[in-house]
Parts: sequence; C-alpha cells; structure tokens
Amino acid sequence: MTELARTDDAGLVRAYLDHVRVDKRLAERTLALYTADLDKLQANAREAGVALVDVVPAHVRRWVAQMHSGGRSARGIALILSGWRGFYGWLGRQGLIQQHPVNDVRAPKAGKPLPKALPVDEAVRLASYEDAEDDPALEARDACIAELLYGCGLRIGELVGLDVAASGVARGWIDLQEAEAHVLGKGNKRRSVPVGRAALEALRRWLDLRVAFARDDAALFIGQRGQRLTPQYIRVRLKRRALKAGLATPVHPHMLRHSFASHVLQSSGDLRAVQELLGHASIGTTQVYTRLDFQHLARVYDAAHPRAQARKPRGK
Repeated sequence: MTELARTDDAGLVRAYLDHVRVDKRLAERTLALYTADLDKLQANAREAGVALVDVVPAHVRRWVAQMHSGGRSARGIALILSGWRGFYGWLGRQGLIQQHPVNDVRAPKAGKPLPKALPVDEAVRLASYEDAEDDPALEARDACIAELLYGCGLRIGELVGLDVAASGVARGWIDLQEAEAHVLGKGNKRRSVPVGRAALEALRRWLDLRVAFARDDAALFIGQRGQRLTPQYIRVRLKRRALKAGLATPVHPHMLRHSFASHVLQSSGDLRAVQELLGHASIGTTQVYTRLDFQHLARVYDAAHPRAQARKPRGK
C-alpha cells in the first residue's frame, strides 16, 4: 500500500473502501452503505473544520445528537457508528491516529417495540373458526391449540409440553375436572392457569378424536403419526388457520399470548392478576401491556368523545 497522507480525507476513505472491498469481499450493497456512512462522516468533519484523523469523541457525540434530533432512528445511528468504527479501527492499524474517536460512543437506546396483539374480534374469530375442508381430527386439534394459546396465554413451549394426564415425568397437563392448565414455564417454574369454557369444549372435542392418531405418546398435541408436535409445526398451522379465517395480520403463537394479556387487562384493569396468569417473575415485564391498554383507550376516546373529533371547516 502506498503511504497515506493524514490530511487527505478523500484519499483515506478511498483506501479504506478498497481495503474492505478486496480483503473482506463485501457485497456491492454493503459497500454502498459503507460509502454513504463515510460520506456523511466527511461532511460532518468539513463542517467542524477538522481532518478525519483529528476527530475526537466530542465531535462524534455531537453528530450523534444531531442525527437523533433530526429524526434518525436509534438503529440507523447504530449502523452508521458501526461503519465509522470500522474506518477508525483501520486508521489505527495504519498508525494514523492515536485515539479511536468512536469506540466509546454509543447510539441512543432504542425504545422497546410494543408487543403486537390482535383486536378482540379477530382473536375470537381465529379461535372459533372451523375449517370444513380439513381433516376433522386436525381441525379439532388446531382449534384446541388456538383456544389454549388465546384463552390461557400459554407460551408455545408450555403448550407443546402438555401431556394428556399428570404423571411423574409430565412437564404440564390439563385438569379437565378442575378446569386448570398446569404448565412448566421459564426457569422451571410451575403455574396453574384457569381454562375457560370454550377451551374446555375444544379440549374434549380434540380428546375424542385424538385416539385416531395416538400411539403410546403421552403428549396432548400430536401429529398423524402419534408424535408430539414441534413449535415450528404449530407456527405453520396457526399461520395457515389465520389466513383461512380471513385475518389480515400474520399470526404467531406469542401474538395470542399478547392478545390474552391485553384483553384481560382491558377488561379487568388488574395488572397483578395478569402477571400471575402469564407467569412473569417481575411486574415490570407485565407493565408493557398497560401501554397497549392505553393505546386501546386512546382509540376508543378518539372514536367516541365529541371533543376528540376534528371539526370540519364550515361549508364542507
């Protein structure tokens, strides 16, 4: 490599991009992103009146604050910093800088996205949907799965771990007499969850038809060969069921757990009860559903309260 001039910002960037293109064999798309990030770095340095090799952490923190206030997402800023970090790491290996200006600079924390929950009518439609074209036993099984996921707020791992009956090795089971699901949750913690009327009816319907598939497997939910269902198989079947039921949203098992929690909280307002039902160790984990509940209330307010309605200009 020819000797690099410390003051030639454009030359340093070109040399670095040549390095990552040849030595790291980056894809064209990735190289284009690197180029855009370093163009932004050069523009910031020119505006600050400093060469790239003279940039210090205070400069980078100021640029991060500007990007953040300008509406750039935390993830977008983190990706840009990653590109800059690679460039300055390379400059350091060339002996062109004494201090790495980006290493100790972090992007703003990204806000945690709200869990996605179905509206009540869509969740009920999914659970109560009947697929007349499917094998009756498979339809009964899938309906029972949907009812338990939505009606009890079970995790997918808790659901697949259910056995037909309690035993010394059972991870979980359903007590039809007491209308309770006993499950083994995270951290090997057991909890009991009430099973509603609709879920109990679905369970009895499935158990009547399960004998057509059953071998010696104690699993509650089994396939046509008698094997315990896997989480991946249930995800595929649930997505198929949602599509056939006419739901526009792709549905996955945890979405039904979110829907369960959100709808119980909307009806009861009892956060502690929702925490117990979900098996959360900390109520802080459950509090995310209060944000969903507030969104629901805000939508109701916007739709119903006369003061929330935007006034139409006169004559229109």
